[in-house]
Amino acid sequence: MTGSAYPESGGAEAQKGGTEVRIFFKGFVGKVADRYRKMSIQMVISLSFTAVAVVGMVFMGMSMYLRFSTTTHSMAEDNSQRVLAQVNANLESYLHRMMRVSDTMYYRVIKHTDLAEGGFQEGMDLLYEENRDSLVSIAVFDRSGGLVSAVPLSNMKSSAVPSASGWFQSAMAKMENLHFSTPHIQNLFEDPDYRYRWVVSLSRYVQLTRDGVTESGVLLVDMSFAGIEQVCQGVELTNGGYLYLMDSDGELIYHPRQQLIYAGLLEENNLAAAGYRDGTRRETFQGQARQITVKTVGYTGWKLVGVVPAQQMGADTWQTLLFGLALLLFSVFLMAFLNFRISAHITDPILRLEQAVKELEAGTENVEIEEGGCYEVQRLGHSIRSMVSTMHHLMDDIIQQESQKRRSELEVLQSQINPHFLYNTLDSVIWMTEAGRYEEAIQMVTSLARLFRISLSRGKRIIPLADELEHARHYMTIQQIRFKNKFTSQISAGPGTEGLYTLKLIVQPILENAIYHGMASAEEDGFITVAARRDGEDLVIEVADNGMGMRPEVAASLLDEDRPDVRTTGSGIGVRNVHRRIQLTFGKQYGLMIFSEPDEGTTVQIRLPALDREGLAAYEREVME
Repeated sequence: MTGSAYPESGGAEAQKGGTEVRIFFKGFVGKVADRYRKMSIQMVISLSFTAVAVVGMVFMGMSMYLRFSTTTHSMAEDNSQRVLAQVNANLESYLHRMMRVSDTMYYRVIKHTDLAEGGFQEGMDLLYEENRDSLVSIAVFDRSGGLVSAVPLSNMKSSAVPSASGWFQSAMAKMENLHFSTPHIQNLFEDPDYRYRWVVSLSRYVQLTRDGVTESGVLLVDMSFAGIEQVCQGVELTNGGYLYLMDSDGELIYHPRQQLIYAGLLEENNLAAAGYRDGTRRETFQGQARQITVKTVGYTGWKLVGVVPAQQMGADTWQTLLFGLALLLFSVFLMAFLNFRISAHITDPILRLEQAVKELEAGTENVEIEEGGCYEVQRLGHSIRSMVSTMHHLMDDIIQQESQKRRSELEVLQSQINPHFLYNTLDSVIWMTEAGRYEEAIQMVTSLARLFRISLSRGKRIIPLADELEHARHYMTIQQIRFKNKFTSQISAGPGTEGLYTLKLIVQPILENAIYHGMASAEEDGFITVAARRDGEDLVIEVADNGMGMRPEVAASLLDEDRPDVRTTGSGIGVRNVHRRIQLTFGKQYGLMIFSEPDEGTTVQIRLPALDREGLAAYEREVME
């Protein structure tokens, strides 16, 4: 009993504290609301404008700050990538030159020399003289590590064991590859100048010929590390950044502070960077944030790493932030003063208008309504008098919007593409490809691409007649391949139709009906014709087939507005939708006429105005007005 009293006491204290907070918050909100109700419109506008302006400026300032910070990092990233790309190109050029030396030595000297008849010395001397500015030595060893030939140094040290070297073992283990070593001191040959030469070794497996018998060997090209060091030296990145070069295992090849790292006075995060992919990333090393950009050097697997300290990039950002805060404070004071003056200019006419409305509510006649102040206040009185007229205009707008809505619906119908037609066409392409019928597959894909390009027509509803007939021609090409040439087609344009324009996608739906309803059950070879001709001031396009046909009353009912819609195989647009689109666009005197007899085929006649370029321009101006 005694122990349970403490939790009950704590719960009561918490409940009491929560109640006091709610009472305080409710009272504070009530005071703010009461003061707001007593404020004049001038004060409300002034404070609102100031608050909105302050919030807007803070938002814009933060956006600009973030944008500046992002841009700074992005510029540093782009700079690092550009610099690394240039250094990478220089390194690849240098390494490729060494690879050409190795290829030339192997394929033009070693491959064409029998050691029983001669040696490599002449060819090696020539290669060395041509590339002596970047080469230290060229040497050939047999499979046991014995020296076969070398230039310019030929006296091998007694302590040298080439077969135990990493470059020798790598070449013998992976015979198809070229192998680049990390920088090391050339310690194979006696140097008369007693110089320690830093080199990078390029080794490869070669086949030596002796008495017509081939045996294994290794070609070694030692290139001067000074060439690589010269490419990397003097490269500077933004904000005090630097770059270094390492192999795929993280072993340093070049570093601007390489001596300090070898002496243990400085550390680099090269082992972790060896696992980074190409690109830019952030890392924290020894408590410092850094931007790291990695670029892999071709042929070798070496990696160029660019390092840019993030603290340096952030220094300019903080200076910009402090400047922005100072500018914000000054702007707030200036904005508050201007808002107070502007709000007074805005609210005085509204207050006078409010007084006039109160007088009207009290029944006062001949109240003079002042039309002063801003444009909106001036228009307020005039708007009341023109209210009835505006309602009539609104009704007209509604009618126009309904008409536009109907036209838009038909435009949506026009833009639809039958997915079954697309799927069947792609299935046919897959089938023909698997069957080895590549030419037909290419023809079908080409026709499908051109059909879609003409269907889009850059969003235009009226296109050249030639494009519409070309669209029909590609469509028939696809269908003839799909139906295995069960029918043939002929598309022609008569004299006088050159340069005429037509509504888009009005022939394809007619062709679809001719194929699926006229040709599907035909026992003999089908034949479909599309012919365009000039008929006075009209353009007539006739689509005829020799299919099964239909009764004249059935053909007449296809264009009946009261006939219920029936979903059939086709584009989804349908003959009646084509008829509607033509009449909505050009008037009731145009559209479709269908002539058909059972077992004699069907002819669909499309009648349009004969629009040339000038007629089309006049029509578009009329539509815009």
